[in-house]
Amino acid sequence: QVQLVESGGGLVQAGGSLRLSCAASTSRFSIDDMGWYRQAPGKQRELVAAKTTGRSTNYADSVKGRFTISTDNAKNTVYLQMNSLKPEDTGVYYCNLAGYYSGGYYRYWGQGTQVTVSS
Repeated sequence: QVQLVESGGGLVQAGGSLRLSCAASTSRFSIDDMGWYRQAPGKQRELVAAKTTGRSTNYADSVKGRFTISTDNAKNTVYLQMNSLKPEDTGVYYCNLAGYYSGGYYRYWGQGTQVTVSS
């Protein structure tokens, strides 16, 4: 079983920046597909950014030009750099990673990290 540990959330003023991290608990998990989702109060979870190894990266229209998804393969960690934050970016952010582990292909969710942007 692979666990994903998220960190980096917090309270920030509009216009500020945060960097979220999502670290896999074992280096034996080979990340292939990665995504960040968010869920605002009273709303459905939505995809914010997604990337598949060797393929293009996709962003929600609302975050294009402000958010960047990236990976550090040496640390088996995925990041979401969020700049020019807006109050509407407030929500719980979840990472979702899929990859190869122990002979199979699995997908896991992080526990979520709260991001609050004040106006």
